[in-house]
Amino acid sequence: MREYDSSWDRSSNGDKFETKYREWKRRNWKSWLQKNLSFPFEIERMEDMDMDLFDDYDRPFAVGHRMTALELGEEDDQYGFLIFVKGDREKGWIPLADVEVTSRNNPNFWPVREYVVWIANR
Repeated sequence: MREYDSSWDRSSNGDKFETKYREWKRRNWKSWLQKNLSFPFEIERMEDMDMDLFDDYDRPFAVGHRMTALELGEEDDQYGFLIFVKGDREKGWIPLADVEVTSRNNPNFWPVREYVVWIANR
């Protein structure tokens, strides 16, 4: 298997990022994610547009919580693709764009990273 070229993800490689971004604009994200993600995998919630930073850490699936991604859901107009997750005691749906795969060695790391960066820059 060929090693993943992550050079687009370095701040010093603007040209490679632009090339990657043009690829993302043409991509059918649903079929690409279905093909490139392998469930289950461990994630950490890194973002939450609806979170009150001073009050919500203890709620399920809050920023900083680690959980297991179980399946890819449908695309939401506001949040992008959703994933079904299992936390310590609860299950629910959160945006894929809000997470990071906990291990860079996990084969899901770069597909999720591509999607997160695409959503942030579209």
